[in-house]
Amino acid sequence: MTTTAETAPLIPRDALFGNPVRAAGQISPDGKWLSWLAPKDGVLNIWVAPANDPDAGRAITSATDRPIRQHFWSPDASSVMYIQDKGGDENFLLYGINIATGAETTLTPFEKTRVQIVGASSTIKDKVLLGLNNRDPRFHDVHMLDLTTGKLTLVLENSGYAGFMADDTLTLRMALRQNAAGGTDYFRVTDNVVAAEPFESTAMEDALTTSPAGYTSDGSTLYWIDSRGRNTAALIAQDSASGEKRIIAEDDKADIGGTLRDPVTGVVEAYAVNYLKNEWTAIDPEIGVSLDFLKSKLEGQFGIASRTDDDSIWIVGNDPLVKPAATYIYDRKAGTLTPFYTSRPALEGAPLQPMYPIEIASRDGLTLPSYLTLPPGSDTDGDGRPDKPVPMVLLVHGGPWARDGYGFNANHQMLANRGYAVLSVNFRGSTGFGKDFINAGNLQWGLKMHDDLIDAVEFAIGDFIAQPDKIAIMGGSYGGYATLAGLTFTPDIFACGVDIVGPSNLETLLKTIPPYWEPLVKQFHTRMGDPNTEEGLAMLKAASPLYKADKIVKPLLIGQGANDPRVAQAESDQIVTAMKSAGIPVTYVLYPDEGHGFARPENNIAFYAIAENFLAACIGGRAEPVGDALKPSSAQIVEGAEHVKGLEANLGG
Repeated sequence: MTTTAETAPLIPRDALFGNPVRAAGQISPDGKWLSWLAPKDGVLNIWVAPANDPDAGRAITSATDRPIRQHFWSPDASSVMYIQDKGGDENFLLYGINIATGAETTLTPFEKTRVQIVGASSTIKDKVLLGLNNRDPRFHDVHMLDLTTGKLTLVLENSGYAGFMADDTLTLRMALRQNAAGGTDYFRVTDNVVAAEPFESTAMEDALTTSPAGYTSDGSTLYWIDSRGRNTAALIAQDSASGEKRIIAEDDKADIGGTLRDPVTGVVEAYAVNYLKNEWTAIDPEIGVSLDFLKSKLEGQFGIASRTDDDSIWIVGNDPLVKPAATYIYDRKAGTLTPFYTSRPALEGAPLQPMYPIEIASRDGLTLPSYLTLPPGSDTDGDGRPDKPVPMVLLVHGGPWARDGYGFNANHQMLANRGYAVLSVNFRGSTGFGKDFINAGNLQWGLKMHDDLIDAVEFAIGDFIAQPDKIAIMGGSYGGYATLAGLTFTPDIFACGVDIVGPSNLETLLKTIPPYWEPLVKQFHTRMGDPNTEEGLAMLKAASPLYKADKIVKPLLIGQGANDPRVAQAESDQIVTAMKSAGIPVTYVLYPDEGHGFARPENNIAFYAIAENFLAACIGGRAEPVGDALKPSSAQIVEGAEHVKGLEANLGG
């Protein structure tokens, strides 16, 4: 057992960020096949095996450049489907592989088109409803896809709706559209005609915490996750005929999160609440027995990834946190739990560190649910605080309408292993903790949202977690913005920053969002600032780090995907140009084959090779040398290779 961070083994970058051995395991609806993602010639592809012979796996796809990251079975179990974009452009097309013949088909053969799954059925197994924006990039028209013939039939041409819902008969029942107040209107759809008036509506305050959660298979009940008239979102059942509603579940501290629903009837059998940790509660007694059985057999957290139609077999993912994640096959009838695979066996025996959920008070009285990971050997009494203050990385989540959660986190483990405390904070605007918490972030980019992060830093210093002069800020997307804000608005707080695909100019960010976000643009204007008003534009400019780039006095590392449709490359280019004009050093890494974040493991590993050496020079942790990490990647060092140890010497390849 290691006693200090200095003597703990360095976890290799590729053990955390390289390809998993296997991932995303599923079972076919009929229970005859297992499927998963695994490398083929170094790139993640889909593999299948008979359920009774898991070792007889074979690859059924041949992706060669970009990993396949998710897949799902057709309802009739005749094919496996997946979505894939080009170079991170998020124009996802749908592909299918026939299990019997091995033939692969592009089911949505269009350019610059993003597919949505509108509906699938437990009874009509040879068809699915899709949304396609090939006619107008702003709006997804609804089509019926025949899985046997591949034929697409137009069901409804979309004149301005953000989305649709169908029932188990693949009949469109509902259309959703943003209203003038920034909330959502819900319209009944009859015979593929949308009603003129909504049957339900939300105001802006409920827009991110209220949504329909689907119909039971017989269409008699519509479920909602609903915060109207309350703070945290409850699970509500609405009688489709009478409109009458009843509360199934609620929690004072957090919204109702996931549900388990009967694969055939669609009836909710269990629900989850995720405050500091994710907790499942069963409604159905038999489901309760199964969840209790899994809880008794597994350490840490678990989730049900896939189920057969007869609900006899579950694929269960287990996150023990301080061991590599494992996946099991649970036979409910036999009462057996059989190992399926361990995703990253290279992490067996590695000095993985526990994560501590903590609550941090903001200066104006909010509670910020947060997560802390400490370097190995720094906490000898196991109380969740280091024996003495250590360097720290404040790791900020994206969104910002998203959240950090409890569980294995490769970034936390990597940084802790290098000698840093790692703190992730659910600042105001984060989701999952009720609408009051989200709405407290409205129009607070660079203001109170940023204050929450600074309050967390002050907490870490005051609680003797962090060394005040050795605190870095790092994050992607909104977390990248927060990094830029940290170095410009509060230039003396952080020792350095790592910005991954973060916007620097909120005005240009809103001008370049993808066209299919147009039905939701009111939400951005209400929560960030409306560039069409004088006051809103001034607010956006004031919150944009670009205009304060000359205030940066600490080292900055930027990573950007050239094809990013959400945060365009220009966002990083702008601030790099501004810093160069002011004579401020910056290191800028561009990936020509990536989008909003880095999908290719080679690119992730390359960026972390740069980042860990950047951080080591800045706040004094350990680092695996850059070495040849950049050679398999597409990384282009646009600026500042000289600022990172070992980078200039290892360029090229």
